[in-house]
Formats: sequence, C-alpha cells, structure tokens
Amino acid sequence: MPISTAAARGITDEFNRRRGPKTGLVVGAKWGDSVLESALESLMPDDRLTVVTPSVDDVRIGLDKEGSWAAGNVDVHHKLADAGQVDHVMLAEPVTVDAEAFVDDVESLKEKVNAGGTLTFAATLTAPAREEIAELVADYGIGSDLILRSMPPLRIHKLRFTSTGVRQAFGSEVPTEDKEDAAEILPAWRASSVPLTPGMHIDSNGVIAAGLFAGAAWGLKKLRPQSKAWMAPAALALPVAAFFRDPQRPADMSGGDLEVDTLLAASDGAVTGIEPVVDERFGAATGTAGSEWLRISVFLSVLDVHINRAPATGEVVDIFTESGGFVNAMKPESEHNAACYTVIDTARGRIAVAQRTGMIARRIVNRAKIGATVAKGERYGLIRFGSRTDVYLPQGEVEPLVEPGDKVKGGETALARWI
Repeated sequence: MPISTAAARGITDEFNRRRGPKTGLVVGAKWGDSVLESALESLMPDDRLTVVTPSVDDVRIGLDKEGSWAAGNVDVHHKLADAGQVDHVMLAEPVTVDAEAFVDDVESLKEKVNAGGTLTFAATLTAPAREEIAELVADYGIGSDLILRSMPPLRIHKLRFTSTGVRQAFGSEVPTEDKEDAAEILPAWRASSVPLTPGMHIDSNGVIAAGLFAGAAWGLKKLRPQSKAWMAPAALALPVAAFFRDPQRPADMSGGDLEVDTLLAASDGAVTGIEPVVDERFGAATGTAGSEWLRISVFLSVLDVHINRAPATGEVVDIFTESGGFVNAMKPESEHNAACYTVIDTARGRIAVAQRTGMIARRIVNRAKIGATVAKGERYGLIRFGSRTDVYLPQGEVEPLVEPGDKVKGGETALARWI
C-alpha cells in the first residue's frame, strides 16, 4: 500500500526535525517511496541513514544517481539483522500483518532503537493488530496523528523506548545530555494544522466545525427550499472557521534558532497579571510543592488566535487536568476554572502552561504526550473560544519582558528571559 506524502512526513518527522548529527533506519522502502524520499530530503553531511529493503540494487542505483552525498551517507541492506542501532526507526509501509506477526516485528525493531530513540509507523484504522498497537501506544506513545489525506486514512504512531518506558513526572529527571540535544530540534509537524496559504493554516477543529455548519445549511436548503433558514448556518461557517485560524509564526521554521535565553508566549492575547504564586495544585503534581513560581497570565478574547504553543524546548514530563468553574477569564477568580496543565522539563528547569477555560470556553484540546519533546514555539493544543493561559516559571530564575496590558503573540512574543 503506497503511503501519501502527508503520511510520509508524519512518519519521518522525528528524524527530520533533529538538526543532527542523527541516525535513522527506513524499513521496507523501495526506491521512489515517499517515506524514503522524505528521510533523504533532511539528510545532512554528518547524518547516517540505513535502508532495509527487498530492492537493494534499485535503491543503490537510485542513490548513485542522486550523487556521492547520498550514497556516502546511506547504507543499504537486505536483512534487518545486518542493520545497526539507530536513533529513529521508520516503517515505509503501513502495518497490515496480524497481531502475532506484529508483536514479533516490534520486538525485532526495538532492538534497533537506541535508548530514548523512536519508532514511527502508520496503520489503518482497521488494522488487524489494532489492540496490540493500542497497548504499545499506551506504554510508549509520544504522539499520534490521523492523516485523512491518505486512502485509506492512516494513523501515525510515534513510540519512544527507554529502559523503563516513557519517563513519568514524579521524581524523574530528564538527563542533562537529553536536554542539550533537545535544543537542536525543530517544531514537530502537526497534521492537525491544515495549510490554506503559506502563511495561514487552520486547525482541523475548524475544518470540522465549518463543515458541520455548511452541511446544516445544505440540509436546510434541501428540506425547505423556500425558506431562508439555511442562511444562518451558512453565515456562521466562515467566522467559525476563522476562529480556528493557525498562522505561521517565526518559531515554526526556526525552532532552536530563537534566542536561547527567552521564553515565548504560549498564546495570543493580553497580559492580565504577573505575580509570584505558590500553587499547591501545581506543586503537588510536579514534586515541587511549596516552591514559588512567577505566573504570567494571558487572556484570550474570541477574536484572538487560540492555538497554544510551548514557551521553551524540553520534554513533556506530566499532563494533568483539574476540574473547576467557568468564571469570566478576565477575572482573578478564573484561576480556579477547569484547566489542563502541561509540565515541560527544560535545560534550565521545569516550567508549566495551564490552559484554562473561560465563561464561553468549555473545551480544551491538548495534543501533547508525556515523553515527547517539544520545541520552543511548537503547537501543542488549543482552547475553544474565550479563555486564559497561565505560564508558570521558576521564581527568581527569570525576569518578565512584558507588562500587564501588553498584547502578545504565541510562538513569537518573548514573555520572559532566563536570568
């Protein structure tokens, strides 16, 4: 089954977003396959790529035609046993085997993944081994994207293997060398961000919402052709889609090239508060109860972009939610609204972002996964309609670069600076 360009980009993303030097392994590719082409596009002089394929001669001939840069950085083998360990393993074909064969294949592939490395593959929504895939994702999953621009639709699964599975937040610490490596990483490609123009995307939630309103308008027009009732949902389709707009920001292309000492805004909006706090809810969940934090709060009106982005590069070590009310997000009491906290372990210490509901917002979308690495400015979620984001930073270790009343842009405005 051929894999679409969109699905191939998802499969090779963990390999492609690393600046290197990096090592990768593509399994099952033929020359011209989209997964192999995607991996080759990001290959740099210090990178190494291994290809395990039944078409060894064809791949070698293709590499020779590409030039010495490709042939010199790529090893081609017929058997998986001949390949060495690498940082990122990518399967060039969707999983179609039964459960027993899939389990055997994964055990063989795990042996080729360096500690902390990734295995990425695609599977149809009705794959025979879907229960086994679900178990693997529960234990090791760091990301999952649904690619509708494939026939049939595919779900991309990203797994990260360590000696103890995915690291958990309580009492664990990301090794220093991992934090330093994380600084050399680009924001992950998100299938949920659908491009309209080079500079403007729309979140998949907006595509669905606009489609529902347009479908309702079409249905009303069919049922009651003489009525103008269809005009109401038709008129709402465009503004609803616009609410989910997702503009490209400088961080989308530069990632780690941004000033290393700055932390970016997690959302668009207006700064409503900058204050030291001791948040027991937050502290109890991160093992730092009693610590003082600098909390920078930003209010998002219904007119603001509602995509949430990571303020700094690091590993997601915890995600937790807390129930609460739906007070107007402009009011101080909104700190007790329902919220989702994302804790990120950076090279300079742990930070957190709280996505808070507002009086209108009742739905938080968080696509981050424990164990995943996020780049500075990387999209990881959104809040539907008016809301608030709080960025928690270690008190005494940062200085704010904004003041109450300032307008900020997620993934663009410098919110604070490490001291």
